[in-house]
Amino acid sequence: MMLRVLTAVVLMLMPLPLRAANVGAELWDRPRSAQTVMAQPAVQQAVAAYQGRGSVRIVIAHGTGQEAQLQAEELRAWLVALAIDGARVQLRADPSAAGALRIDVTE
Repeated sequence: MMLRVLTAVVLMLMPLPLRAANVGAELWDRPRSAQTVMAQPAVQQAVAAYQGRGSVRIVIAHGTGQEAQLQAEELRAWLVALAIDGARVQLRADPSAAGALRIDVTE
């Protein structure tokens, strides 16, 4: 029993590996709500990582076009509405992210 507790504590203290996931394009095909945004696996992963660690930073990588920038800003606003500290969510233009938003979670 003690070994299990120690293992759990060690795993909790290990640095969080870099995680990245794309936000599905279908999110932008319909009106959004907190429920539809949270249904996205990338958003679920980012919120879970944020809640689990105090040092997590979230970067939303987006294409260089105006529509991609607006989608990234809206996604950031949704994350803030879901109780993520806005100071820990950054937007980054990334030409390789054309056509999709990518959420990078780092420690």
